[in-house]
Amino acid sequence: MTLFLTLLSGVAWTIVYIELIRNGFKYKTYAMPLFALGLNIAWEIIYSVNDLIISGNSSGIQGSVNLVWACFDIIIVYTYFKYGKKYFPERAKRYFVPFSILVFATCFAIQFAFYFSFEAIPAAQYSAFLQNAAMSILFLTMLFNRTSTAGQSVLMAFSKWIGTLAPTLLMGVLTDINSYIIICGVICCVFDIIYIIFLVKMKRLEKNSKGVSI
Repeated sequence: MTLFLTLLSGVAWTIVYIELIRNGFKYKTYAMPLFALGLNIAWEIIYSVNDLIISGNSSGIQGSVNLVWACFDIIIVYTYFKYGKKYFPERAKRYFVPFSILVFATCFAIQFAFYFSFEAIPAAQYSAFLQNAAMSILFLTMLFNRTSTAGQSVLMAFSKWIGTLAPTLLMGVLTDINSYIIICGVICCVFDIIYIIFLVKMKRLEKNSKGVSI
C-alpha cells in the first residue's frame, strides 16, 4: 500500500505539471496561482538539493523526483512571466516584475523558515501540506477571479486532488496518525472537490455559450 500510494501521488502530480505547462502555452496564460507557484518551486529546489547533495540520501529517488518537478515548475514560471502581466491591474502593470520577484523571494524565505526550524523530513512534510492547503484555496480563488477557465483542465484538477489525497492517507493515517497532516489534507480535499465541481460547471457554461469545446 505504501508503494502504491507513493507512486499514485507521484504520477498524479506529474500529470498536474504537464497539464499546467500544456494549457499555459495553449491558452497563453499561466495556470498556477503566483503564491502557490512560488511556494512550490521553492520547496522542490530546497528539498531536491537537500536529498541529493546535503543529506546524501542513499537512493536519492525522492530528491530526483523533486528535481524533475522543479524543472517543470521553471517552465510554469516562464509562462507566468510571459503571460501574467495582462492579469495585473492597469495602473500596477509597471510593478509586475519587481512584485513577482518579491513574491518568489518571500516564498523561498517561508520555505527556509521550515527547513531551518525542523529536521529535514518533518520540515518537508509540514511545509508541503501547508502549501498544498494554500494552493487548493488559491486555485479556487483564481478560477472565480478570472473571466474564463482557460489554462485549467478537469484532468489537472482531478490529478491534483488525488496527488494530495494519497500522501495524506499514507503519512497522516497509515504510517502514523498525524493530526497536522490529516487536518491539512482534509482542507485540501474539501477545496479540491469544490474546485473540480465549479470547474466542470464553468466549462459546461462556456461550452454552451460558445458552442465549442474548451
